[in-house]
Amino acid sequence: MGFPSLRTLAIFGGLYDLALSAPMLLAPELTARLFGAPPPVPVLNAQLNGLFTLTLALGYFWCAQEVESRRGYLWVAGVFVKLVGAALFVGDHFLRGSPTAFLLFAATDGSIGLVTLAALLRSPRPAQ
Repeated sequence: MGFPSLRTLAIFGGLYDLALSAPMLLAPELTARLFGAPPPVPVLNAQLNGLFTLTLALGYFWCAQEVESRRGYLWVAGVFVKLVGAALFVGDHFLRGSPTAFLLFAATDGSIGLVTLAALLRSPRPAQ
C-alpha cells in the first residue's frame, strides 16, 4: 500500500475537521457530556472551537482543489495545528486532569500531523 497523496490527506483532513466541528457548533453541551467533560461555560467557547474547526475543514477542501500550489496550508493546518493540538491535549490531560477520552483527539490529531509531515517531506515541491 502506498503513501497517501497530499490531495487525499487534504480531503481526509477536511472531512475529519468537519465531523468534529458540527457537534461542537450544534450540540456543544451534549458533545462535552459524551466525552466526559463538564458543560462548557460559556457555551459560546465550545461553539467558537467548532467554528475554528469548521474553518480548518474549509481550508483543507480549498487546499485539495490545487494542492501543489497550496501546500503551505498543509504545513499550517495539517502539521502545526495537528501536532501542537495533540501536545496540548496530552499536556492538559496529565497537568489538569482533562478526560481520558481527550487522548483520542491527541492520538488522531497527532497521527494526522505526522502522516502529513511525512507526506510533505516525501513529496518534492514542483519547480516554479
